[in-house]
Amino acid sequence: MTDASIPPPHAGSGRDQTLQSGDLSESPLTALRSADSLGFVMDVPVELCVEIGRRVMRLGELLKLGPGSVLELDKLNGEPLDIYANRKLVARGEAVVIGERYGVRLSEVLVVDEPPKPRRT
Repeated sequence: MTDASIPPPHAGSGRDQTLQSGDLSESPLTALRSADSLGFVMDVPVELCVEIGRRVMRLGELLKLGPGSVLELDKLNGEPLDIYANRKLVARGEAVVIGERYGVRLSEVLVVDEPPKPRRT
């Protein structure tokens, strides 16, 4: 196989750099995976959600609910709560009270070492 050059993403921008097919050790993807290089995403908002349990019920049962009704959920007392970031499970923890507000003490942070799936265009 020959050492074919790949043009830079901004071809014609005055840059003379090319990426050789065998020179992938210092690729931009490797640099992006470094924790130091993630500073540009640190201000991106993330929606956090804490789930204490779930329940499936029939519409007729739902319509009978009113003030004072109690819904039994699928989690047991003392079981860890699920914490989601943008609808993806990222941690588990326990409910705590801080002053007059609720909070969650993290007991487990889930780390997934799989590469991101390519986006379909």
